[in-house]
Amino acid sequence: MPSTANLIAFALVALGMVLTPGPNMIYLVSRSITQGVGAGLISLGGVALGFVVYMLCAAFGITALVMAVPYAYDVLRLAGAAYLLYLAWQAVKPGGRSPFQVKELPVDSPRQLFAMGFLTNLLNPKIAMLYLSLLPQFIDLSLGHVLTQSLVLGLTQIIISVTVNACIACAAGAIAVFLTTRPTWALVQRWVMGSVLAGLAIRMALETRR
Repeated sequence: MPSTANLIAFALVALGMVLTPGPNMIYLVSRSITQGVGAGLISLGGVALGFVVYMLCAAFGITALVMAVPYAYDVLRLAGAAYLLYLAWQAVKPGGRSPFQVKELPVDSPRQLFAMGFLTNLLNPKIAMLYLSLLPQFIDLSLGHVLTQSLVLGLTQIIISVTVNACIACAAGAIAVFLTTRPTWALVQRWVMGSVLAGLAIRMALETRR
């Protein structure tokens, strides 16, 4: 099992990333607004399956890589820190687009909704980076059982992401109206998320190998 401190820190990273606009959020919000909450939740089912695929691939791959390749941990750590800084910039850069400013989408069947949610997540670079570069930073090699730690952290991320995205899908319409009439709140949200991600990136970059 990962340490409590690492589990909490990773949970905060996962929360910060799921609240940062990306392909998953944009797709789920679009579906919820244009086709109803049910369509958004079906799409979320596909997204959740994509998380499971990434978690299993990363857990087994990271275990092998960290154990076999010297300095692999440091390469992953710096790559993860760089990507968090990129996400922070995307959140605060001028002209940043809210995921609640969506375009109309054609009506899809439940099977198509699930499949598109799955593919959207598999092709999402933010999720790939989360599992391949960020997750290893919270594995304590001194505790052993790297695979178990990877799976526990992965499940934590999935629970947080599915819960938050389900809430967003259910409230997408109301949130869109709120942010449209109160643009200052959208700006505050972007800067808070950008600051959190930048802080996590700096912490990660300065950390030494455990």
